[in-house]
Amino acid sequence: MKSFDVQVSGAGIVGQCLALSLARLGLGVALRPLPASVARVPVTEDVRAYALNAASVELLRSLKVWDTLPAHPATAVLDMHVQGDAPGAALDFSAWQQRVGALAWIADAAVLERQLGVAVRFAPHITLIDADNPADVPAALTALCEGKASATRAARGISFEGHAYGHQGIAARLTSTRAHQGMARQWFRSPDVLALLPFDTPQPDHSYALVWSVPDARAAELLALDDAGFEAELMQATAGEGGTLTLASARAAWPLMHAQANAWCGPGWVLLGDAAHVVHPLAGQGLNLGLGDVLALTRVIEARESWRELGDEKLLRRYARERLAPTWAMGQLTGGLLNLFSTEAPGLRELRNRGLTLVNQLSPLKRWLAARALDA
Repeated sequence: MKSFDVQVSGAGIVGQCLALSLARLGLGVALRPLPASVARVPVTEDVRAYALNAASVELLRSLKVWDTLPAHPATAVLDMHVQGDAPGAALDFSAWQQRVGALAWIADAAVLERQLGVAVRFAPHITLIDADNPADVPAALTALCEGKASATRAARGISFEGHAYGHQGIAARLTSTRAHQGMARQWFRSPDVLALLPFDTPQPDHSYALVWSVPDARAAELLALDDAGFEAELMQATAGEGGTLTLASARAAWPLMHAQANAWCGPGWVLLGDAAHVVHPLAGQGLNLGLGDVLALTRVIEARESWRELGDEKLLRRYARERLAPTWAMGQLTGGLLNLFSTEAPGLRELRNRGLTLVNQLSPLKRWLAARALDA
């Protein structure tokens, strides 16, 4: 059987980006998709949308994928308005103030995965392996990009330590009577968090990707509503600030959690993406963290000593050390924000909203926060 330098298990966005990135170094890569029986397949249609930061976009551009995306697959976020749960409590970010072209880009997950798949098929150093063949191919290094429910991670005895938030993330595509003008809007509405992300599908300039984090019981109520009832709840939650909103897709939901593997690497294996860490989506950094893993592991491998094997645990620990701090910090930030704004205590409610207003008035702090998100 042919041997490879690296076997990548999992062919989602992180897995495909890693395969392409390592293939650019001249390494032989075997890419194995997850079997259909365990792969996450949307119930009806894929309504996921990802907020990509500058570092993620630059990675996709270097892989010759970003500039091949068809019209309207990604929308630039030029401004962001964050509304607290008290009148006047708000935080605003601007690409102009940050001196960048965009704060983020909202990308269609299905289109991005499809274009990555095209690039993989034409990459000279990547071999696609049959997902339903259980036998591992010989490889010096196995990279697990299997998502948060990674069976291979569990089989290796690696614990995935964390907790469920007791919230569901509801996603859908919306159209609006008002042009979004590149503005993302977010409401912290104890106990839920609602985000409208500017999108250009299905209607250019008048569409949003919805991400709504709500407690489990409330999520069940919202999902049980017909379209008109759900739209009425949206209008009440947003107070019409995003225009009159109409569903343009099915609704999807998934449980939200925070977790991190207790080990990221070992002799001949390494974890990336959701197989290593999961954070709450309120900051839109989940995929960015995974693509940050790809960038870090590629740098470590490219800079390795000529005599060091790809599966050398000491080499892989360099990657783990680089990524542990930013992923831990993002998990603490998102979890802390959710807990802060889901608490009903009157004194804490006043404190958090005053804090939001204070940060909005401190331009240097706002610029620092935005810079961390752009480079996460």
